[in-house]
Amino acid sequence: MRFVLEVDLEAGRLAGEDRAAELGRILRYWAGAMKQMPPLAAGDRQDLSDSDYTVVGSWRVEE
Repeated sequence: MRFVLEVDLEAGRLAGEDRAAELGRILRYWAGAMKQMPPLAAGDRQDLSDSDYTVVGSWRVEE
């Protein structure tokens, strides 16, 4: 299986001057949230949002 996280660096707040800070916030949030997820299985997917709650990407589990 493969865990894939994709973020559009031109979307939402990631397109602004604070791109690195916003990307860091997204990565920290989801890294911390992963321990609360049920066991990951192929086909699992979830959207990623910036601090304005704009969808800027997603993660997924592939076979």
